[in-house]
Amino acid sequence: MDRIESFQVDHLKLLPGVYVSRRDFVADNAVTTFDLRMKRPNFEPVMDTAPIHAIEHLGATFLRNNVLWKDKIIYFGPMGCRTGFYLIVAGDYRSEDILPLVTEMYDFIKNYSGEIPGASARECGNYLDLNLNMAKYEAERYLDVLLGAKSENLNYRYG
Repeated sequence: MDRIESFQVDHLKLLPGVYVSRRDFVADNAVTTFDLRMKRPNFEPVMDTAPIHAIEHLGATFLRNNVLWKDKIIYFGPMGCRTGFYLIVAGDYRSEDILPLVTEMYDFIKNYSGEIPGASARECGNYLDLNLNMAKYEAERYLDVLLGAKSENLNYRYG
């Protein structure tokens, strides 16, 4: 079996940032998957499920309501390793292209107040596992990375 590209990224050198994980084509239409890496893998603790779940609800709501991007958003959801999220968009984009949107989304999460969208038994399969305060904390930490992003936070290192 071929080794998939994401397993070829050196996770010991991977820093928090925004990376193009892959580009695919569906018919003639490009689709770009972004790795929104919030934690340094294997060096710092991963996120708990409750803040991840809150970020997922808030991020998906933000993205699907963004006037410029809502028709291009295919998916936003957590990585199994709990170090970040995947964002899949229709189109061929670079990390630099999506950075302003991701920065705006995490600023929205950091400053969010009120009820988390979709936080009821009717709307969510695990509505009790949400933590807004920790989601805001994680968003603020990631915003520091986004606002100071350099090449090493936007381009994978392979090993």
